[in-house]
Amino acid sequence: MTSSVAMTLADRLERVLDELRAVCLRAGRGAEDARLVAVSKRKPTEDIRAVLAAGQCDFGENYAQELRDKARELADADAIRWHYIGPLQRNKVKYVVGTATLLHAVDDARLLDALEGRAARADLVQDVLVQVNLAAEPQKAGVSEADLPLLVEHFAQTPHLRLRGLMLMPPYDPDPEAGRPLFRRLARLREDLATSGLENVVPKELSMGMSHDFAVAVEEGATLVRVGTAIFGERPPKTW
Repeated sequence: MTSSVAMTLADRLERVLDELRAVCLRAGRGAEDARLVAVSKRKPTEDIRAVLAAGQCDFGENYAQELRDKARELADADAIRWHYIGPLQRNKVKYVVGTATLLHAVDDARLLDALEGRAARADLVQDVLVQVNLAAEPQKAGVSEADLPLLVEHFAQTPHLRLRGLMLMPPYDPDPEAGRPLFRRLARLREDLATSGLENVVPKELSMGMSHDFAVAVEEGATLVRVGTAIFGERPPKTW
């Protein structure tokens, strides 16, 4: 990678981080209360290395095998923390358990069981978020708000999984304010999780907000924002 391209990525990263810190301060939160997950799906590892060199450690991937391959290529990058942010099929949990620091989009008891089995065999505790489909969009993953309590109860059967919070993908709207009611509702649901009484339910995180609306999400309590295009630019089309 040429130094000019690397500098462009570093500049984009710094702009996003500056905005993120400013939003936190405007919202009366600490400058580091919301962390950036740089969404690197379908981007080459040299781009990830450039953004990593600029100080970013958290990277998000949407496809299990792509995460596996990139983690292998970047095995020498000790500072990197992988987040798996896409829907996950049960037959692909082997690619993400123990590789991703955090799984953002768990939404099904059968998936929980598959993750538990893999984590138990690896003798580790895997941190996960539950994705909630608050807008009831049929084309999107996520547990319904009504079914969330039952899914949370299932964590009593998965001692090798730790529920760290909730994740949301609201309907896309060019107006960032459109997502505010859903962001606010997810924050309230996270508060409710604290009453579960389960040792492995530790609801610290709210993963919500992307390139165009993360400022609103932070104002409503986001602790993790997922930003890709604003850092890496437009993605090439998926070819698999």
